[in-house]
Amino acid sequence: MHNVRRVLTTASPCARSRLGGVYASSAPSLGAALQAELSSPHPRASLDRTWLHRRANGCSHGHGLVLSTTANPALTYSLHSRVRSVYSKPPVGGLHPSGAESGSTNHTQATPGATSQPTPPEPQSPSVPQRVTMRRLMAKYRASTPISVVTAYDYPSAQIAERAGVDVVLVGDSVGMVVLGYDSTTAVTMDEMVHHAKAARRGAGNAFMVVDLPFGSYTDVNGAMANGVRLLKEAGADAIKLEGGRRVLPQVRALVNAGMAVMGHVGLTPQTHAALGGYLIQGKTAATAIQILEDARALQDAGCFSVVLEMVPGDVAALITQQLSIPTIGIGAGVGTSGQVQVMHDLLGLYDKFHPKFAGRYAAVGAITESALSAYVNDVVHRRFPGGEHSFAIPPQELSAFRENLGLGSSDAGGCSVRDCESIDSDGASSDADRSGSSFSPLPVPVSST
Repeated sequence: MHNVRRVLTTASPCARSRLGGVYASSAPSLGAALQAELSSPHPRASLDRTWLHRRANGCSHGHGLVLSTTANPALTYSLHSRVRSVYSKPPVGGLHPSGAESGSTNHTQATPGATSQPTPPEPQSPSVPQRVTMRRLMAKYRASTPISVVTAYDYPSAQIAERAGVDVVLVGDSVGMVVLGYDSTTAVTMDEMVHHAKAARRGAGNAFMVVDLPFGSYTDVNGAMANGVRLLKEAGADAIKLEGGRRVLPQVRALVNAGMAVMGHVGLTPQTHAALGGYLIQGKTAATAIQILEDARALQDAGCFSVVLEMVPGDVAALITQQLSIPTIGIGAGVGTSGQVQVMHDLLGLYDKFHPKFAGRYAAVGAITESALSAYVNDVVHRRFPGGEHSFAIPPQELSAFRENLGLGSSDAGGCSVRDCESIDSDGASSDADRSGSSFSPLPVPVSST
C-alpha cells in the first residue's frame, strides 16, 4: 500500500487524471473519495491508512479495493486484502512530504513525462495441490464457499478427483452398487470398504477423505469404535460417515470422544431404504421436515463436523442449513446446502442400471469406453493390433539361430516370416496386409519427471 501512496502523491497531474478508472467494488464512497483526491492539483501528502479507513466507513464489510488504469501499466495496482483489514495494519515505513518513504531502500519516484517500466514478476513455482484439512473446509464454510464432494473407490478415480480440485473424496458404500454390482449398499462389508479406501487414499494424498461405515458395522458402540479405528488406521481416512439421526447418537459421541471426525447422514438413508419403504423423498411434510431438522441438530450437538442431507426438498434443506452451525452436504437437496456430493459413476455415465433424478451427467464415459474397446477388439481380430510401434525386435542373426534350432531354417527377410504364422481372413485377404486400416489411435505418453 505504501508503494501505491508514493505513486499517487508523486505522479504528474496528467497521470493522476488518467486514474479515472479508480473504483471500489461495493465501496462507492471510497471510490468517490479517492477520485476527488486524485483530481485535486495538490493531493494530500498524508494519504495514509487513517484517512482511508475513515473514508472506507461506508464500505460494505470492506470489500476488495481495486486501483486500475489503462494509461500506464506501472500505475495498475490490485489491493487483494480487504480494505479494513489492510488499512488497520501498522504502516511499513513513513511518507515524507517529498513523496519518498522512510525505511525504504528504493526511493525511485515517478518523473513527469517519463514512462515507468513495470518490475518483472518473480518466476512462479509449479502449483502443488494443497492438503485439504478440516480447518480449510471450515474456512470455506464460514466464507459461504460451496464444498465439493465426489465419490471415488480406487487409485485412478481418486487421483482424477483430486486433480480436478474436489475438496472431499468420499469412499462411499455406493461402491457396492456401482463397482461391485450389488443390488443395494447393504451387502457391502468392512473388508471391502477398507480395500477400496486404501486404494483411493493412494490416489488422493491431499484431498480430505471420508469413508462410509457400511451397514451392520456400527449397530452398537463397540462395533462403531472398532470399525472406525480400522478405517483411520488401515485405510488412512480423515473422517468417517454413518447414517441415521438420533438413533446413532451413542455411536457418534463415542467416536468423537475417541478423537475421530464424524460426518452424519440424514434424510434418505440408503442402508435402511427397505425400512423407509424404498428410495423415497424425505421431509415432504412439515412433521417429517421437523424430524430431519431435529436429527441434524442432534448430530451437530453430538460432535459431527458435517451432515449429509439426501433426497430432501430444496426449501427444506436450505432452512435446515440455516439452522445449523456445521456444513450441510446435499445430494438431491437443492442448491441451498453448504456443499454438494455426487457419485462419480453417475456424473460420468458409468452406471447402467438407473440414473437418479438428482444426479448430474457431465460426460458419457461409459459409451466412449465401450466404443474404444470395440475398436480394440476389432483390431485384434483383424491383426491390426499390435502394430510395429508396439512390438520389439530381435537381431536378424539371433532370429536365424533360433529358427535353425527349431529346424525351420533361416529367414532371408531378416525377420520373422509372416507367412509362417499369419492366418487368412475370411474374405481371403492377408490379416496384416493393411495395418493402415486400424482404428487404433495412439495417445501421447507422458514422460515421468523422476
